[in-house]
Amino acid sequence: MLNESDLKEIERKMRAWEETCLKEALKARPERKKKFTSTTSSREVKRLYTPLDVVDIDYLRDIGFPGEYPFTRGIHATMYRGRIFTMRQFAGFGTAEDTNKRYKYLLENGQTGLSVAFDLPTLMGRDSDHPLSRGEVGKCGVAVDSLKDMEIIFDGIPLDKVTTSMTINSPANVLLAMYIAVAEKQGVSSTQIGGTVQNDILKEYIAQKEYIFPPEPSVNLIVDTMEYCSVWGKVPKWNTISISGYHIREAGATAVQELAFTLADGMAYVEAGIRRGLPVDKFAPRLSFFFNCHNDFFEEIAKFRAARRIWARYMREEVGAQNPRSWMLRFHVQNAGCSLTAQQPLVNVIRTTIQALAAVLGGCQSLHTNSYDEALCLPTEQAVTIALRTQQVIAYESGVTHVVDPLGGSYYVEALTSQIEKEAREYFEKIKEMGDGSMLDGVIEGIKRGYFQKEIADSAYEYQKRVESKDIIIVGVNEFVTEELEVPEILYIGPDVEERQIARLKKVREERDERRWRESLENLKAAADKGENTLPYILEAVKAYATVGEIMDVFRELYGEYTEPIII
Repeated sequence: MLNESDLKEIERKMRAWEETCLKEALKARPERKKKFTSTTSSREVKRLYTPLDVVDIDYLRDIGFPGEYPFTRGIHATMYRGRIFTMRQFAGFGTAEDTNKRYKYLLENGQTGLSVAFDLPTLMGRDSDHPLSRGEVGKCGVAVDSLKDMEIIFDGIPLDKVTTSMTINSPANVLLAMYIAVAEKQGVSSTQIGGTVQNDILKEYIAQKEYIFPPEPSVNLIVDTMEYCSVWGKVPKWNTISISGYHIREAGATAVQELAFTLADGMAYVEAGIRRGLPVDKFAPRLSFFFNCHNDFFEEIAKFRAARRIWARYMREEVGAQNPRSWMLRFHVQNAGCSLTAQQPLVNVIRTTIQALAAVLGGCQSLHTNSYDEALCLPTEQAVTIALRTQQVIAYESGVTHVVDPLGGSYYVEALTSQIEKEAREYFEKIKEMGDGSMLDGVIEGIKRGYFQKEIADSAYEYQKRVESKDIIIVGVNEFVTEELEVPEILYIGPDVEERQIARLKKVREERDERRWRESLENLKAAADKGENTLPYILEAVKAYATVGEIMDVFRELYGEYTEPIII
């Protein structure tokens, strides 16, 4: 850290530079805009950062070394020199057979982890033959009605050697139970499987709206996952929640809102686990996070670094966790889907590359790169291959994985990291105030008041105004526009998918042991009614080939369905 005399000298020299060198440069070539410009999130950015911008930052206290508290520079001492980030492609479409074929193709081409996209009926806990499922079966992901579908999806894929992330929320425990059952059929114990279930219901009320039950019982089901997998040790290698800011950002949040609301949700889940009496150091090491990576390169890197520092300080200093693994914020990144354009779709390859590079420089543990055609359709085989190759070029050709946190020490990056942390903490205070000091109660109250929804809506509106005024340039949309619409090959999901899926569902119902099926659902209802952990009973129902819809209907009967209040 520089002493006061050094700083005064730098300030004197900077003023002299502004009066001579800079002034002459601006006369000869005025800057494009004013002295300050702004990031994607409307954050003002100075033209130059110096030691004067980091005077309040203490290296050992705030930055430190990778693998050590507060983990600003990364959670592992060697980062990618020891292990490259896991390469995942969000995949799943049509029937189980279609998805199984795509997974095998991706694994053959070097993907190192699987990520399951489910269709809308599955996400909403409905079977494919439900009237509200018509026209949606297999469209935005793979249709899963029963254990039979999961058996086909992972046929020939050894679950003791591949980790799987499943993007599912309200029915998360049902799909996790199916995965456990498939592993057992392969001869793989639940203690051997690894992966993640998204299972973050709070952000659904805030942003994505794929919820079924009210917030309180929904959070309770998540605590069931934490208790069963981590505290009881039934699935010890499983990440029980992927606390997700991705969808918050996609809904229009700024970088700070994404960070603050996501970490607030994480703090709420920690509080919920502690309220049940779970030892924090038993469940916290298996909490993971999922962030968006948008276009502003340095803002995104600073956001990831701030996230690690905030979480470490919260878990150690406020919660009192003793296990260093409880302090580590492990996170997955997906590029910003909302930044993809239907116009000039091949330009999306460039956007994806820049965003993926920011995620790696920010220290992610796993990464999904979007395909260039995703503004138009689910990705084709060609598009998903290019997306995967993007990760591989970054990992093996770019050289950025040689050095841990190579941007650490940058005046701009360090100042921005601290600024983002400060602004996120201001949001934490507002949220806790709504909960009378409780983050869990504050998040739920904020959801019911529409606080988060309004904050995001206002940010989305401001962003759109900047696009329309060309304060933000989007290549091919509001500038550098071409007359011809480029339409690449489209992946089409036909009506035959729905027909085949419903036929399989009907056959499962005809062939299952009806007595075992009925008893499993009755036992589940009794357990939920008594407040027991429901996951063991869900597992038995899944093994009896109860469907996603049938199991979720048990909870619908007990908890009812949640309707978002109208906020005026």
